[in-house]
Amino acid sequence: MSKSPGMERPELQALPTMRERISFLYLERCLVSRQDNAITVTDMRGTVHVPAASLSVILLGPGTNVSHRAMELIGDTGASVIWVGEHGVRYYAHGRPLTHSSRLLIAQAALVSNTRSRLAVARRMYAMRFADEDVSQLTMQQLRGREGARVRAVYRQASKKTGVPWDKRQYNPDDFTASDPVNMALSAAHACLYGVAHSIITALGCAPGLGFIHTGHERSFVYDIADLYKAEITIPIAFEVAAKQPADIGAVTRRAVRDAVSDGKILECMVKDIRELLLGIAADGSPQDVPQIETNVLQLWDDKNGFAKNAVSYGKELDELNTEETELTEGYGKLFEDEP
Repeated sequence: MSKSPGMERPELQALPTMRERISFLYLERCLVSRQDNAITVTDMRGTVHVPAASLSVILLGPGTNVSHRAMELIGDTGASVIWVGEHGVRYYAHGRPLTHSSRLLIAQAALVSNTRSRLAVARRMYAMRFADEDVSQLTMQQLRGREGARVRAVYRQASKKTGVPWDKRQYNPDDFTASDPVNMALSAAHACLYGVAHSIITALGCAPGLGFIHTGHERSFVYDIADLYKAEITIPIAFEVAAKQPADIGAVTRRAVRDAVSDGKILECMVKDIRELLLGIAADGSPQDVPQIETNVLQLWDDKNGFAKNAVSYGKELDELNTEETELTEGYGKLFEDEP
């Protein structure tokens, strides 16, 4: 069979790392196709070319049609694809991870399955937000109380700074326009941040549903990670956009979030924070050094030694035993066949 035309699939090591990529690209009401090593986006205004390997995540909104060849390229370059609702406020599906290693996933599953280590990770998440406080002895109930007070204070500060009135966080996930401008801006901004966090989590091979603070939802870990950056990024942006009262508050907010994270620092920070959270805490909840090197090696699980080498033919010593048993059985059969 002849090979498919076009460029050969690059090796994983040759692709740009997550911290070198554009944060996200939101598309709606367009045709996404492929030309050579770039995806093409076509609508009534024309066609633009986007290098697929430079993208972290592509958010596909309503009215988007994607060709098979485009998805093939996007998958080969390790970009995440997330199908979302209008304005990005609803999540439907996502693509595959960038990494081939399950190391972070195994660590995540082990930590979230133990109450002591799960609490340690949750405390570490809160410590990232409470830089000037010692939360090492606080319970989850105390941590939630501190976080609630802190977020309300952030909202009040943003309201005072921008002059935008603030009452409470109120929105309808089924109707983007059913709330006031600042709540619409918050919904759009948070949706963008969730998309970025989701792309990083899946690119690292982690499970979006295994959260430490949030639980019971397919994106629990996404909400955990996104919450680390809301006070710094999305809340101030939402209030600033609402203060300008643009005609299309969703689009303006998305562009503002995109510009805020376009330098890639938030991507690098998320990768660093996730690695520290999952690899920097031992099963007993104690801190440990974060390994710098990860290898994508397929191994076999072993209940005593932890792992065994893959691609090895085990049990050769049983071959002789099986041969002897076969010969013995055949001998008995021959004996009975010779009886009159």
